[in-house]
Amino acid sequence: MAEPVRVAIVGCGFFARNHLFSWKDLAADGVELVAVCDIDPAKAKAAAEEFGVPHWYGNVDEMLDKEEIDLIDIITRMDTHRMMVEKTVGRGIATIVQKPFAPTWDDAVAMTRMAEKAGVWLAVHENFRFQTPLLKAAATVGSGIIGAPTWGRISFRTGFDVYRTQPYFHNEERLIILDLGVHTLDMARVMIGEVEHVYAEIQTRNPKNRGEDTATVTLRHVSGAVSVVDFSYDSRKQPDFFPETLMEIEGPNGAIVVEPGLTMRVNVGDQIREEDIGAPLLHWTAKPWHVAQESVLTTCRHLLEAYKAGRPADISAVDNLKTFAIAEAAYESAATGRAVKPKTYG
Repeated sequence: MAEPVRVAIVGCGFFARNHLFSWKDLAADGVELVAVCDIDPAKAKAAAEEFGVPHWYGNVDEMLDKEEIDLIDIITRMDTHRMMVEKTVGRGIATIVQKPFAPTWDDAVAMTRMAEKAGVWLAVHENFRFQTPLLKAAATVGSGIIGAPTWGRISFRTGFDVYRTQPYFHNEERLIILDLGVHTLDMARVMIGEVEHVYAEIQTRNPKNRGEDTATVTLRHVSGAVSVVDFSYDSRKQPDFFPETLMEIEGPNGAIVVEPGLTMRVNVGDQIREEDIGAPLLHWTAKPWHVAQESVLTTCRHLLEAYKAGRPADISAVDNLKTFAIAEAAYESAATGRAVKPKTYG
């Protein structure tokens, strides 16, 4: 019988519960959740007790010294990621970092180079790719039924109070592009392909925010296709379909549309079919969050399978840099008023 994969978690905040449930559910796939850590020891202790984790810590160095860890899941704020990765990669521990990867391009590149130099597996927990509705939409696009995409729109607009559980958002100088845009810009890459240049307009509509809470980004893809990616935390539209990502993808033979309520409509010529692509409810998920919650399990399963197979994850650090570069280009475009070519790594 194969040895279990010993997993540890750093960060026991509100979203970490989804990771804890996911890793516990993956016990049947060979996961042993051995330890949790948080700078607030009470949070770590509470998480360990609720999820039956044998050890908890208030100091990450102590955990790394005492535990035998194969795979570590870092679910902390982005400004801590580089410091954490230096510790884990420095010890040769395969590492998952919650998105956004880092506050800056230089930090993201530094972590990626560090892992490559050390030969250590490093991935970013980019979970929109693994939402059941978006997996089904991507598979339909990839089937070629509408031909190669020529135009698309990907949209995530909500007025849901994201600040209640993440009040620090009000003080972020760079807000929605890094927090939400990295998801939807990544989906543009998945659906339509890599990006040649970026043009962006940003707005700060909530007076309590320092950073942008609304962005409209136009992408010119390498293929020649064009897409519009728009996202907002200050939408007034009702009904509010949070947390659904809506999209339209057009090709020479037809179109694929993901509509509110997570129905996918596919037309090829005059033929139209509709399909329910909603996410399943799990024993620990609740509507409307289940779309995002279930994707954490699906993402963790993919990461586990990639790690066990000894191959890079689809959402490896190297791959995520391509999305991060688009986000950086969007900020530069908004500041300069011109189209910007994303940076490249390597």
